[in-house]
Parts: sequence; structure tokens; C-alpha cells
Amino acid sequence: MKLIALQLYNFRQFYGKTPIIKFAGGKQNTTVIYGNNGSGKTTLLNAFTWVLYEKFTAAFAAPELLINKRAIAEADCDRAVEFWVEIQFEHDYKRYQLKRKGYATKNKENYLQSNQTKLFILIAADDGRWYPPVEPAEDIIERILPVSLHQYFFFDGERIDHFFRADRNNNIAEDTKELLGVKVLDRAIDHLKKAKKSLQEELEAIGDSTTKKLLQQQIQLESERDRLNVRQQEIIQTIKGLESKKKVITHHLLELSGAEKLQKLKEKLVAQEQLTRQSLIQAKLNLKQLVSNQGYRAFLLATKNKFFQLLKQLRTERQLSSGIKREFLEKLLENETCICGEKLEPDTQAYHQVHSWLNKSETTDLEESVIRLETQVNQFELQLTEFWQQIDRLQNQINHQYTEIAKIENELDKVNKQLRNYPDRDIQKYQENLEFIEEKIKELTLEQGVNQQQLSSDHKIIEELNQQIERHKLKENKQALAKKRIVATQEAIQRLSEVRLRLEKQFRVSLEQKIQEIFKFISFTPYIPKLNLDYQLTLEDNTLDQPTMIAASTGENQILSLSFIGAIIDRVREWSQRNTLMGIDSSTFPIVMDSPFGSLDEVYRRQVAKSLPQLANQLVILVTKTQWRGEVEAEITDYISKEYVLIYNSSKPNCEEDWLKLNRINYPLVKLSSNQFEYTEIVEIERKAQNH
Repeated sequence: MKLIALQLYNFRQFYGKTPIIKFAGGKQNTTVIYGNNGSGKTTLLNAFTWVLYEKFTAAFAAPELLINKRAIAEADCDRAVEFWVEIQFEHDYKRYQLKRKGYATKNKENYLQSNQTKLFILIAADDGRWYPPVEPAEDIIERILPVSLHQYFFFDGERIDHFFRADRNNNIAEDTKELLGVKVLDRAIDHLKKAKKSLQEELEAIGDSTTKKLLQQQIQLESERDRLNVRQQEIIQTIKGLESKKKVITHHLLELSGAEKLQKLKEKLVAQEQLTRQSLIQAKLNLKQLVSNQGYRAFLLATKNKFFQLLKQLRTERQLSSGIKREFLEKLLENETCICGEKLEPDTQAYHQVHSWLNKSETTDLEESVIRLETQVNQFELQLTEFWQQIDRLQNQINHQYTEIAKIENELDKVNKQLRNYPDRDIQKYQENLEFIEEKIKELTLEQGVNQQQLSSDHKIIEELNQQIERHKLKENKQALAKKRIVATQEAIQRLSEVRLRLEKQFRVSLEQKIQEIFKFISFTPYIPKLNLDYQLTLEDNTLDQPTMIAASTGENQILSLSFIGAIIDRVREWSQRNTLMGIDSSTFPIVMDSPFGSLDEVYRRQVAKSLPQLANQLVILVTKTQWRGEVEAEITDYISKEYVLIYNSSKPNCEEDWLKLNRINYPLVKLSSNQFEYTEIVEIERKAQNH
């Protein structure tokens, strides 16, 4: 959106039709409008938001009284008096003319009544003529610059530090996604989910009774799963927020005199507790592995006794080793001589006797195996003793760690009690808040665990249902087609979700880098802005051992907000140039700011003034004479190509006149009205003529 011109008619301070305010563009992209307080700067800012969105800024008083006082005073009773604002802008190589018009009447009792306003839009065609579009004006504007985002482009500089309050974080995240185009994907995913549900219902209607029943169960479980997933994300974000608050409170307690020792002791005890719990977990894991690997030994004692009884019996019955080696008997038969000297010639009784012993002798392998097994079984008792000793050692270790944890918890209770009862009321209050947060985190963690169990259980059941549904052969072609569509829909949901996740992550990281770059340029502090997943913007001090979150001052919040706005314009401009199918199809954005320097000191005023013309393609700033001081004028002058003065005509007889001196020429800011009415004139400054 490139702003071209603005004109008002009987709108608040501006009587009749004002001159057309034309806006700067190109390299000298800055338009400056000077005016004293009450002269109409805020009215001009709200003229933009009213004509485009019928919205007003928080500082705009009595928004129901838009008609100019003199215009309504000069009108007859019950005669409608017109007021309007007209704006021209370009977007995507098209020129638009937008006019919002309203009427007000007064009765004999001077009671004012305004009618509903009307919005008119014309688009310039290539032949130079203006034509009304087919689409409603509101839809066209919403596509060019959505209403949810207007606050980042038309705003009061003294109030932008409110942008990043905790209760507005969700709005910022959602608004930024709208600007990026992620919301388009969100809407597509929601639409596909609804389509999938319709297809499932269609399949349920045409399927057999078993399929219907299974699908019904699947739909219910998927619905419950989606609800739990949403709740899990809510819990994660809530816990993150609570952890951040906990860090801030802990930091405050460390800074408070008297509480520092107690807080450090508490942190030490918390660290000890975490370490002991880790040791406890490891000891339990070791015990589990020991029982799993060696627990069988506890049941082998009776088997061992049976083994030796059997061995003894076999040896008694000479079914096992008799002590005579097979190789020894074979040697006797080969030499044909017994150890007693008797000849062992074949076919003799002595030969057959010794040969029969050969058949009864066991092999060497069997004998060796029995001996090895006997040795191993003899080790069972010793190994069993060692096993029970290790069990006792680990069990004692676990009991000791439980005792240590109980002691630490008792110590923590004492420290917490001391902090709760500390004479300093601030310390008491911080401790109460800290305990409330810790209790809340505990509750949420428990709920998170229960939900995760439920999700795991539901996941298994859904998988089983999917398999059962798969096994049920669909009877009709319609069933097959419906199922195919359901699968295609599910795949589309998964792909879009992946694209959405990657787009958002890439953009958020890029946005954070740009915010840090702008903030570093403006601020003289070493702090670094951080943008979390919810687009919550915080400041961190990285000069300490560990990054510490800083409570930003009002001035720092103003700079943070400016950095965010400048970064988002830069990144969305870059994004839309690279991704013409995503997001807002334009790379031009204006910034219209009332009182851009707020309560900033001189150093920050200079840095902000130096940055402003580079933050957006177009800059319109509305300033008082005081705000337009030396350092601001010096930094912005080279970017100015359009300037206007708001001349306030006061009806006060003895009003003090005021002047603005620019390039050695005095321009009136306040002067005596020629009638009984107060009103404001708009006068353009011809800077080029002044320079000559």
C-alpha cells in the first residue's frame, strides 16, 4: 500500500474541505506534519484508520463526535450535515480512491445524532477512468492490509510500548501470521479437516454396520486426541510463561537486601535436590538392569541340588566316567597285553572282556563337558551371594537418596517459610507469588502427564481401529472412493502442516535477527531482544555468566516496538518479494506515526530519528514543535519531500500565538480565529522555495 493523498471535509477540527495532503515517496519518502497539541495531529492519524477500517486509536477522545463544530452550528435544525475522509493509494499497480462518509443532525435542543457511515471505493482503470469494483470495499481493504494489522502501520508513538504486554502476545502472534500468510494455510488445514470429517460421515452412511461403528469410534477418538493436543500445547506455553515469571521473581529476590542469602541457599538446595533425584533415577535403573540380567539365579539353587544328585546317580550306575579313558583301553588292545601281563589276543575271553569296557567308557568330549558344567554349577552359590549383595547395595543407595531428598525438602520448606515470614513485605509478596507459580507448574505438569498417557492410549486404539477398518472390505465403489478421498485429505493436511511449520519457523528466526539488528543500532544498552514461539518479545542480558531476562523500561519498550515494526515490514517485504503466492501480494508498506519520539531522551531520539525513514517505504510523522528539536530535524531533513503545518485558529480572545521557524521562515502554529469558532487549517510548506 503506497499512500498518495488524503483529504478531509468537516471532520473534527477541520472545517469545510481541506487542501489535499500529498504524501512523499521514493528516496525522499518522508512527510512531516507539524502542529501543536490539540491542533489535529491525532485527528489526522485517526482519519487514516477511520476511512480504512472505521477504527480509532486509544488516544482519540469522543469518537462519536466526528462532525466539525462550526459546520453543525451553522446548519439548520434537522438538516443533515456531511462529513467525510477521502484517501488515495496504490497497490499492486492499481490506484484506489476510498471515501467514508457520514451525516450528523441536530435538533432544537442541540442534541446531535449521527447516521451510520458509508464506504465508497473506486479503482482507476488503464484508460484513466474510475470504476466501482465488483467486490465489497471492505473485502478489498482486508486483502491489501488486514484490519488486525493496522495498528502496526498507523499508531501513536507514545503508546507503542503497550504492544508487547503479556495480554497482547497472542494478538501479535496471530497478526504476524496473517501478515506472513500462514493464516491462509491455517484456514486451508481447518477446511480440510472439515472435509475429512464430512467424508468420514459419508463413508459411515454408506458403509456396513461394522465399518460404521469403527468409524464412529475413530472420529470420537480423533476428536478427543485433537482436544488433548491443543490442551498440551496450552500447558507447554503456560509453563514456559510461568517459568519466565519465576526467573524474574527469583532475580528480584536475589537483588533484595536480606533475601539474597536465603535465595542463594534455596537455589543451592534446589540444585542438590535435582542432582539427588537424578542419582535416584540412575540407581533404580541399575537395580532394574541387575534384576533383569541376573535375577534368574535366585531360582537355580534347587535345580543345582537336583543336578548333583543326578550326577552322583549316573556315576554310581557307571553311566558316566568310571575313570578309565577310552584311549587307554584302545592302547591295551593294540598292544595285545593287559596291565596285569595277560595276553589280549583276538577271540580270547580276556580280549572280549577288555573290549566290553571300551563300549562302556564315555567319550573325552562328554567327560570334559560334564566337568565344565559341574564347575560352573558349583559357582552358582557364590554368584547368588554376590547378586544379593549388589541388590542390597543398590537398595541401600536408593533408600539413602530418598532420605536425602526428604532432608532437602525439609530444608526447602524451612527456607520458604523464612521467606514467607520475612519482615520485608516485598520479600513476602515475591515468595508468595513464587510458591503460587511453583504449585501451578506442578498441577500443569501432572495434567500434562495424564494427558500424555491418554494420548498414547488413544494413539494405540486409533491405530488398531485403522487396521480393523482397513481389513473391512468396502462393498461399494462409493465406499472405496470416499476412503481414497479421506486418505488424500489426510495427506494434504500433513503436507500443509509441514509447510506451515517450516514457513513460520524460518520467518520467526529471520524476524528475530532483524529486530536484534535494529535494536542494536538504536539502543546503547548491551541487551539483546529475543522472540519466542509466541512472538513474545523480551530483553536478555548476555554479559553475565548466564543469559538473564531484563525488565524493559518504558523507553526500551518503545524501541523494542519500533524495532519489531521495522523488522516485520522489512521481513514481510523481503518475504513477499520471494514468495509471491504467499502472504500479502505487495512489497510496499507505509508507517503513519503520531508523536514518534514519546518520552525518549536525546540519545534515543537521535537514533530513532536516524532509523525511522529506513523502517518503511513511506513515512508520515506528526510532530509538535518541541518534538521537532535539533537532533530530530538534523537526522530526518534529508528524507523529507513533503511538509505541512497545522494552524490552529483559537476562539480565545487573548490566546497566545505561537510560531514554527523552518529555514528562517516563521509559520503560524496558533493564531486568533476570525470568528467565534476554533478550527485548524492545513498549509503546505514549499521547502524547495525556502532553500532558494
